[in-house]
Amino acid sequence: MTARYIALEGLEGCGKSTHTKRLGEHLGAVITREPGGTRIGGLLRGILADTDNTDMDPRTEALLMAADRAQHMAEVIKPALARGQHVVSDRSIYSTLAYQGHGRRLGTPDLLAISTWALDGRLPDLVVFIDVPTEILNQRLAKRNLDRFEREGAEFFARINDGFHQLIAADPDRFVVVDGTAPKDDVEADIRARVRDRLSL
Repeated sequence: MTARYIALEGLEGCGKSTHTKRLGEHLGAVITREPGGTRIGGLLRGILADTDNTDMDPRTEALLMAADRAQHMAEVIKPALARGQHVVSDRSIYSTLAYQGHGRRLGTPDLLAISTWALDGRLPDLVVFIDVPTEILNQRLAKRNLDRFEREGAEFFARINDGFHQLIAADPDRFVVVDGTAPKDDVEADIRARVRDRLSL
């Protein structure tokens, strides 16, 4: 069986980390995340999430994300796929297109080119988007110690949500959308079914 690269996407608080772990364990996959799936990526994640870095330019943010993805692809994703092991990642290139492209208003064409180059052209085979209304996400985030991204306002996340849905509409064969408001076990079952249907896993 060909090893597959699957990414889970969505806004802050949608359940990506939980379901990345559950799906990865079900598939016997390498479970990882972006940013921060490597030692170098962990350092970059610290910079990106640091609430003291309020003066970070959006282009700097986007380039740090691309740097993380380059290291992640070289160190984690490609080696796993080469040895025949699936990869399930919490976030991917599509977070850059939604967060920096739409949220930060940088646009997507340049970011797509830079990020695709950073990934050496290897995009996810399937992206699972966990869809949760922003008002529910706001309730979930209210219980957290928020990082630099999570502290952004409602308009920022509205742009990101709209951006994700534009990406899904533009490439429906790469995405599946699941209802993230259901109980966790139901969401997990839905994700497994969608992955099985699309990738025969």
